[in-house]
Formats: sequence, structure tokens, C-alpha cells
Amino acid sequence: MREDRQMPHHPPVDESLAGFSALTRDWFGSAFSAPTNAQVGAWRAIHRGKHTLVVAPTGSGKTLAAFLAAIDRLATAAEPAPKKQRCRVLYISPLKALAADVERNLRSPLVGLQREASRAGAPMPDITVGIRTGDTPANERRRLAQSPPDILITTPESLFLLLTSQARESLRGIDTVIIDEIHAVAGTKRGAHLAVSLERLDQLLARPAQRIGLSATVDPVEEVALYLGGSAPVEIVNPPSQKVIEVSVVVPVEDLASPAPTTPSDPHAEILDDPQPDQYSIWPHVESRIVDLINEHTSTLVFANSRRLAERLTARINEIGAERAEIELHRNSAPAQLMAAAGASAGAPVTIARAHHGSVSKEQRALIEDDLKAGRIPAVVATSSLELGIDMGAVDLVIQVEAPPSVASGLQRVGRAGHQVGEVSRAAIFPKHRGDLLACAVVAEQMQQRHLEATRIPRNPLDVLAQQIVAVVSIEDEITTADLFTMVRKSAPFAALPTSAFEAVLDMLAGRYPAEGFAELRPRLIWDRTTDTLKSRPGAQRLAVTSGGTIPDRGLFGVFMVGEKASRVGELDEEMVYESRVGDVFALGATSWRIEDITHDRVLVSPAPGQPGKLPFWHGDSLGRPVEVGRALGKLTRSIATSAPDDSARELRASGLDEWAADNLIRYVKEQQEVAGHVPSDKTLVIEKFRDELGDWRVVVHSPFGARVHAPWALAIGNRIRELTGLDAQIMHADDGIVL
Repeated sequence: MREDRQMPHHPPVDESLAGFSALTRDWFGSAFSAPTNAQVGAWRAIHRGKHTLVVAPTGSGKTLAAFLAAIDRLATAAEPAPKKQRCRVLYISPLKALAADVERNLRSPLVGLQREASRAGAPMPDITVGIRTGDTPANERRRLAQSPPDILITTPESLFLLLTSQARESLRGIDTVIIDEIHAVAGTKRGAHLAVSLERLDQLLARPAQRIGLSATVDPVEEVALYLGGSAPVEIVNPPSQKVIEVSVVVPVEDLASPAPTTPSDPHAEILDDPQPDQYSIWPHVESRIVDLINEHTSTLVFANSRRLAERLTARINEIGAERAEIELHRNSAPAQLMAAAGASAGAPVTIARAHHGSVSKEQRALIEDDLKAGRIPAVVATSSLELGIDMGAVDLVIQVEAPPSVASGLQRVGRAGHQVGEVSRAAIFPKHRGDLLACAVVAEQMQQRHLEATRIPRNPLDVLAQQIVAVVSIEDEITTADLFTMVRKSAPFAALPTSAFEAVLDMLAGRYPAEGFAELRPRLIWDRTTDTLKSRPGAQRLAVTSGGTIPDRGLFGVFMVGEKASRVGELDEEMVYESRVGDVFALGATSWRIEDITHDRVLVSPAPGQPGKLPFWHGDSLGRPVEVGRALGKLTRSIATSAPDDSARELRASGLDEWAADNLIRYVKEQQEVAGHVPSDKTLVIEKFRDELGDWRVVVHSPFGARVHAPWALAIGNRIRELTGLDAQIMHADDGIVL
């Protein structure tokens, strides 16, 4: 049974901290004026020993709420006798960067409690913290297995590896599992993988561990609670959000369809060259306005939806800063044929911003975050809120370039501004074109109304099931199929797993294949149908630990400093590497690097400060528009098309659009309506037929529902055309429709 608990507004500290020891109460009272509603509700449920899901916006103190309860329990409980069972708190983060930042933030309460203990003359045990991720060196992993810390910080994939090795013995003392950013994994196959790992962990323990899930605002809350608890009940702590956000949609030109010409970015370009595209583009206006906003604020986060855009935007921001400071830049004059899909930077000094994304190494990302917090740079251009450390300092403003991928991701990004309790989060969204303006307007309105996309747990992903079965059987001497089936079905993704599907997976893993085409596959386990037991075959454990997880191999080359194997700079897309040569200079993280060598799996570089170079690109950065945003976009389009312009302008300005943004959006919809007679909406699809440049017929299905709907729809259309005509149609899908 699950229940939403409405929390009182800022109750007295003594009442809310009644379940804590005197040391913890004294430290919290000296460090904070009062607990937040989320903290009060979390402590009430945690102290009752229930699985707890805490749902609250960024900056509500939910991470401290979970950890403080665990630390207080560690400080007051006797240390377990077996040395290998010392680890009692397991913190799981979806990202390695968050894991490292949490370890840093844990120092404050631990040091504070030690000071309170010394002041009171009370004994205070030495609470140790360890990190086990993919970046942990082998010798440190061995040390953690032999001498476990009190609190172990890890990732879903590293937990899977621990459970599939003898290091799992170090987990037998766990009594609390904290899953941070649970909303980021609950609706994914990666989350299904983690759910089974949590059930495997419970099988090791004398009694199931208490699970504490920490989530940003999510919908429906009950689905995430089901994911957290599996077959066990979960108490939901979901106090009314008091976070105030102010979102504005900014268009820096009067007419997005034909922006006013600007001074070209390279005024010394030869006359024989083609006209520079940025001279009649929206980008110079957007970039200049972003620099103005950065200069008006102390600390700014700029978010882009792709790594390529983040690098390009960072380069241009620094170039504009250099131009305004009258610093001479050295432009790259390489012809476009050599640059291929990459852009070019002018090698401007890093005076304003640095790029921060997953293809920049963790060491470089940490330096970039420190530069922002210390005030050495006023801005960081990032691609994901989750890749940023938890503590990014006092951020005044968030700037989003083009519509965020979803309402939930937009709220996470905006929440980075005014991150502390009680502060207002302010954000400005810049659309790239008129179609993007429509999406920006919808997302801005949905964010302020807290209308989020629905989270859905993936049901019965059999590839994940096969991985986990091989891992379980490889580490156990023997296990019955009944025990394995019962354990798997305790997790929410596999709660309705049919016996037929389970046995079909076992058949495949045991070498019983449905057709001759599978004959080359090697069986991974032995299924004794007489005793109904499973045993592993040689090499199964090695396969499990080397092939586990659901994060795909994206074909990326590691970038390393030449002569320093351990000094990782970041990573590049394989196509970018294919188009590069030894001696080329490229920008990564707003720093220039010269390629010294290219091997089969890595690029060796040396620093090239101040040198102009290519801007990198990556493929596969976007998942497509969620269907909920698509419906809202169609509804807004229909509203503008059927309303008077003055009424639409009034409503749009009330939802955060500036005057130019509102005028551009109304003009955009009305023009389409005049030309086609209809506009695609949540109730209308527009099908257009025309001849292309070669005279071939093209058909376009205009639809607002997003690529996640259009991708399977396009496959179905292609299959139907093949059945009817015998021809393979060329079909493309995007967020705004299907072309064939």
C-alpha cells in the first residue's frame, strides 16, 4: 500500500529530529535553521524502517536527508564483528561524476559530527567512505573488497560486477541502500538491470536492506515507487513543491524568418569565398545576447542538447569575448572540404566559458566545475544536468539553447539556478528557428505548470534477464530454476514475467536454439531438467563481467595525452577521428589539442593553446520529443490557429515569451495556415505531396507527436508500401513528421 504524505510547513527542529542522536541534532541545529518539508517526511518514514521514495525538486536537501539518517545509525550502532561486513550503507548513483561529488559532500556532516563529539567529550566512531566505479584502480578495488568502508558509493554497473565476483562478500552487512536520481533509470532498461541487481543483493543479506529512493519531480510517482520496492511496499514522501521558477523565452531578432544581417565572424575573409552563413543567421544574435546575459550575472550555466553544439557555442562565446576585448584572433582558413562535418574555432582564450559534457574526461570536468565555483570563469556550457556535480556553487541564471529534450530535463536544468533551499530558479530559453520556438513555448509553459512526461517501467526486457541469469548462475554453485524465477519476479520490471518467456531464455542459454541459424552460439549454462537445477559452463563468469550492462558501445575513441597513458582528455566520435589526420588541431572542452598519433582505439594529443582548430561532432545525441510534449505542442498550435492574434499574444506573453517571441510564433502558425489551409495539431495531421528536384514524388506526414512515435510508425509505413508495391521506400522520420 502506497500513500502520499502531506508534510507540515517547517515544523520545530526538536520534533523533526526526534529520531536522531543528540550529536546529530546538535550538528544539524548549528548548520541549518530548519529542515525542509522533504527532509521531515523522509526522516519520519526512514525511522519507521520502511522503503522510502523522496520526491522533491533540486535543492530541497533530499540527499542530505537520506545520508544523515544513515550516518546517525552508523554513529550510534556497534561496529559489526566480521571485518568484511563493515559496509552497511550502499549509495548507488547513475553517474560516476555524481558519485565523486557525493563523496565530497559527505565530508561536511562527518566532520561536523566529529566536532560535536569532541566538544561534548563523547566517542565518535571513524565512519569511512569508499568509491567503487569503472574508474577505480585495480589495487583500490582489492582494498575495498578486503577492508570495506562503512559507506560504499557505486554505480549500477559496478554493483553488478561486485555481485558477480567474490567481492560480493563485502556487501553482506548492507542494511541501507540509497538510490539517487532514481527517476533517471526507472524508465530505462538500465533501470531494469539495476532492479534485478537489487534483488540479488537482498538474497545475500540476512534481511532485505531498506531502500531509499531520491527523485526529482516525476510523474506518476506511484510508478517510480513500484520500481523502487518491487514486491515490497514503499512509503512516498512527496511534499508540495515550494520551488519557484521563472522561465522566459527570448528571441533576439524581430523576424526569425529573416534575421537582420550582421558583421561576418571573419571580416578578413577573401572576396572570392562564398558569403559566410552566419552573416544572415540567427546565431550571431543569439550568441551575442548570451554573452550579454553572462556579463550581467555572476555565474551562468548554458545548456545545449548535443555535445557538438556545446563545443561550437563555447568557442563562439569566447571569440565574442575576445573581440569585445579587442584581442586579435587567428582564424582557420582550411577549405570546407577538409573540415567535413566539423566546424572551426579561432583559438580564442578561455575568458568566459568552457564546455562540459560526457566526452570530456572526468578530471577535466572536475577542473571546469571548480573554475566556475571559484569564479575563474563566469559560465559553463553543458549538455546534461546529471553530468554536472551536485554542488555547482551559486548559479544565478540558466540559459537553454533550443528546446530542452523533455519537460523533466528542462526542470532539472533550470533547477541548477537558485539551487539552494528557498531561492528562485531563473532561466532563459533561446530558440534556433521558428519551429523550435513553438517547442520552446510549449516546454516553458509545461515546466511552470509542472506537467511532466509519464515514466513507464520497461516490462520483461529479456536481454537484461539473460545477462542477469548468466551472472547469477556463474557465481552460485547451483541454483534451482524455481528460486531464480522467484527472485527475478520480485523486481518490478519482471513482476509479470510469464513462465514460458523465462524458460525460453533458459533454453537459449542452455543451447536449445529454435533454428539452425543459432547453432554457432555457445551455450552458457547447464540446465538439468531432472533436478531442475542450473550450473554455469566454463567462461560464463568472465562473459558476465565483461559484457554486462545496457549502455551501448557508441564507437568512441579515447583521447589521451601523448606519453601519459593515464592522462585522459576525453573522447571523440569514430567518424570525427576518421576525418582527422596527425597534426590536425581540434577543440575539446574549449581547449585546443594537436593530434600526435591515431591508433586502433585512441587518439594521442598534445596541448596546443591558442591555436585555431576543428570543432568536434558526435552522433546519436538526441532521443526525440516525448509524446506528451508532442500533444501539448499540437494543442498550442491549434489554439493559435483558431484564436485572434491579440488573444494568443496575451496568453503567450503570460507563459514567459517576450514580445518578439510571441509575435514570431503567431506569425509562423498563421502563415502555415494560410498556405496549407490547416496546421498539424493534436487533432489534425497534414499530408503533403510534392515533386523533389529530380521530379520524384515525395510525401510528407506532418505530425507534432515526436520521433518516438514517428520512428515505429515510419517502419510500419515502409513495410506496408513493400507489401503493396514490392518497392523499398526511402523513409525518414523526425520530431515533426515523416518523409517518404
